[in-house]
Amino acid sequence: MTRSVFNPRFEDLPRVIPIFPLTGALLLPTGKLPLNIFEPRYLAMVRDALADKQRIIGMVQPRTPDLDDNRGASGYGGDEPVLYKIGCAGRITSFTESEDGRYLLTLSGVCRFDIGKEMAGKDDYRRVIADFKRFRDDVSDPPVFDIDRDRLLLAVKEYFALHNIEISWDAIQATPDDKLITSLAMTCPFGPNERQALLETETAESRADLIIALLEMAILENSSTSDISH
Repeated sequence: MTRSVFNPRFEDLPRVIPIFPLTGALLLPTGKLPLNIFEPRYLAMVRDALADKQRIIGMVQPRTPDLDDNRGASGYGGDEPVLYKIGCAGRITSFTESEDGRYLLTLSGVCRFDIGKEMAGKDDYRRVIADFKRFRDDVSDPPVFDIDRDRLLLAVKEYFALHNIEISWDAIQATPDDKLITSLAMTCPFGPNERQALLETETAESRADLIIALLEMAILENSSTSDISH
């Protein structure tokens, strides 16, 4: 991989990282996730991350969606939710401040991690010891793998039509397999459990197989519902 000065090496990934628990948010290595930060504790988290040279934040889903830790957005309070054990670390690669006191930023996915242990919080945001070892390949060259691209594109076309999602078909057809799979996984309106399954797949090829299965299942379920209604 041709590595720029902005891409951290595996050896430079931090041991302790701040985390942003958010239901339904999926970040994958090489993917880009826009975030709108406005709750005080996460504003503090972003300021601290920006002060560090790596600018790393971990995205993790809570196990119970109705206890979403993003309480400023969800309106939920109470105890902190239990987290899934696997998340993805991202680097802040763009950042702006809004006039009404929000941070608008983009996280670029770097490497998945296992949560080793949760540390004491700081300014009310959560921090964990991140174990990246199992996902070392996330920081290596993009994988070369075989997918049934014709089957995938057919499923994408039907699924997007089903959800009235407008797309640039020329752009999709021109996108390499690895980038297309990452983009579909992060942008398709899958549920939290499906998103976590996509995150935890061991290989890019198995993620591609899972995406095809999820798309075809949604199309089949819609077809079955339509048949019943008629």
